[in-house]
Order: sequence, then structure tokens, then C-alpha cells
Amino acid sequence: MTFFLIALAAIIVLLLIEVPVGFAFGVGALVFGYLQGIDLSFHAAYGYDQISAFSLLAIPLFVLSGTLMGASGISERLLDFVNSFVGRTKGGLGAVTVVTCALFGAISGSASAAIAAIGKIMVPRMIKEGYPPGHATALVAVSSVLALMIPPSIPMIVFAIAIRESVAKAFLATMGPGILLALIYCLLNFWFLRNNTTITVAPKMNFKETVKDIGYTGKRASLAIIMPLIVLGGIYSGIATPTEAGSMALVYTLAVGLLIYRTLPFDKLFNSTVEAARLTGSILMVLFFLFVMSRGMVLAKIPTQVADLLMSISDNRIVILLMINLLLLIMGMIIDDVSGGVLAAIILLPVTQEIGLDPIHFAAIVGTNLGLGNISPPCAPLLYMAGGVTRQPLSTYVGPTMKFLMLGHLPMVFIVTFVPPVALFLPGLLG
Repeated sequence: MTFFLIALAAIIVLLLIEVPVGFAFGVGALVFGYLQGIDLSFHAAYGYDQISAFSLLAIPLFVLSGTLMGASGISERLLDFVNSFVGRTKGGLGAVTVVTCALFGAISGSASAAIAAIGKIMVPRMIKEGYPPGHATALVAVSSVLALMIPPSIPMIVFAIAIRESVAKAFLATMGPGILLALIYCLLNFWFLRNNTTITVAPKMNFKETVKDIGYTGKRASLAIIMPLIVLGGIYSGIATPTEAGSMALVYTLAVGLLIYRTLPFDKLFNSTVEAARLTGSILMVLFFLFVMSRGMVLAKIPTQVADLLMSISDNRIVILLMINLLLLIMGMIIDDVSGGVLAAIILLPVTQEIGLDPIHFAAIVGTNLGLGNISPPCAPLLYMAGGVTRQPLSTYVGPTMKFLMLGHLPMVFIVTFVPPVALFLPGLLG
């Protein structure tokens, strides 16, 4: 355990001084292996074997399809469609932002992609119509997490593989909480803006005009809306594995962008492919070192020791679940959701087995909690990214963000943890 704590401390220090996550875990794995006195080539072979799994091929496929969707203007079509429903009400643009982030998550599976695609468009539009800049930026930041919870979710693919459970069930475990959280954020948005007098609202249209607008924008966005239905329908019908569904998503995206919308010229196609390769490379680098380190942790019986430690503090199921949530929150604050999911699978899965927690229920707890950590200061990678994309100072949006988190996301963490049907109802439909 001492060697593991030293390696963990090295990782945390490197992350705090903004060393890239992959390199931080690489150093941690090297330190841990060196202190153990074990031949690192043995662990490296295991890591390579793990990241060579066919199921992980879904990651680059979904990443590339997501970047291509963003480059082809899909996000704007989705925004216009959702805006046709609620955009002409006070606070309506905020609700449009939340719902579009959820829809874009169903296309890209990436929170950072949702921030980049939606934030650049919606924050200037909201500020122009009188929304407080901090509120607009905070709303994009907290809504981006919906992309991690609404399938297909890249973190859930990795987590399901790490715990050797069904990817389809892991997808559905966070879908219910994700939909509920989107609804909560929409309601909080309206509540926070109820007394705001600076917001301007476009004149309301009559019923006939509204129906016509919905029909027009719906037609323009129809191909984007159909995509997640095809992908998820293929997975849950048993026609396709997640990897094969990723291939379907990529082919569909290329067909829409190149042949139908014709909004993917060569330069956009090339730049999107390079960006997807960069993101995929960074993810796989992190996963490789995590798997290398996990091998050493398993041989040193670290997960068992962590389980024994938590059980020695209390054998009360509620107390243990609260400690698990606290550890997950801290993980989410320090590292990204993919890395945090793998670490949670390695370190905390034995604890959940001790208290008889369903692995799919654990997947929902991990997905919901790590998302909260990713937008919670002090580290908050997604929160700072939202500020960078929208070019707002931290002081303007950290307060509104904390209100959204304390009244929205944190209660959802407790609901998912202590009301299992919220997480298990949809996966239960698969049998």
C-alpha cells in the first residue's frame, strides 16, 4: 500500500502542475513498478493486450464521428430545432442549451465536444439577448456532463470493459439519470432567471406559425436526430456490437456531411480527423498506463486492501456508499472521466462486491459522480474549458456553476446512489 500511495502522490502532484494526464500516469506506473521491484515489461505486455481489445475500437470510431458531426454544422441544426419549441419564452435559450447538449451527447459521446460545439454558438447568443454571462457559461459547463451520461458514452464503454459487464447496460444505467438531470437543469435555469429584467424574448408566434417552424427546423435536423436512434437501436436490438455501432455512426456521418449536407470540405474533414486522432491517442495513452498500473495494483492486492480499509471504518452500507461517492468526487476533480472510471473499476469494485452492490448500479454511480467532479473546483477540467471556449473570467461563472451543482447534480448523485431503480430500470429491460 505504501508504494501505491507514493505513486498516487506523484500522479497528483504532476496533475496539479498541469502535466498531461497520460504522462502523469506513465510516471506513476513507472514509480510504482520500480518500487515494487517488478520487471515493467511484464506489466507493459498486459497493458498493450488490454488496449488492443476489439471492443475499444469503438472509442476512435465514436470520437471521429463526433468531431465530424461538429464540423459539419449539425449542432446548429439541432439548436434551431430545439429553439423552435421553447426559444420564445423567458429563459428559453437556456433550456435550448441544456437539451441540445444532451442531444449532442447522444451523437458524440464527448463532453468537451459538446462544450466546443454548443458553447461557441449559444453563449454569445444568450449574452446578446440579455442573459448574465456567468449564467450562460455555467449552463454550458454543467450541461456538457449530459454528454457523458446520455449514450453512446465513451467513459461508459471503457468502464464496462474494465468491470467486464455489458456495454449496453452500462449505457442505459446513466441514461435515466441523464434525462432527469437535463430536466432539473432546465427548471433551475427558469427559476434562476425568473426575476431577470434584462432578457429580451422574441415575439411569440401563433400556433400555425409555431407548427410550421417546428416542421421546418425538424426537417433540417432530422438526419442528426436519426443518428443516435440508428446507433442505439443497433446495439439494443442485438444487430450490432458497440464497436460495429461506432462504424455505423462513422459511415452515416460521412454520408450526411459529404453527400447530403455537403458541409464537410476537405480541410474540415482533414482537421477533424487530425483532432479525433489526437483525442483518441491521448485516451489510449492514459488507458495503457492505467492498465499497466492496475496490473501491479492487483498483484500487490491494493484493491483488497482498500476494501478492507473502508470496511474497517464502517460496515454500514450507507456509510460505505457515502465514502465511495466522496472518493469518486475527488477522482473526478483531479482527472478526466475516462481515467477516473478505470481507477474506480480497479480500486472500488471489490468494495462494492463486499456490500452486494449491482455492478450496473455501480456504473451509474461512477458516471454520475465523476461528471460532478469534472465541473467541481478546484481542478474542474470541463468547467475551465467552458470558460476558455466562451472567453469569460472565472469569477463570473464559478458562482452560478456551484448553484447548479448544489441544487441539481449533487442531489442526483444521492438519488442514483440510494434509489437503485433510477439506474437499474432501463438496463433491466434488456433482461
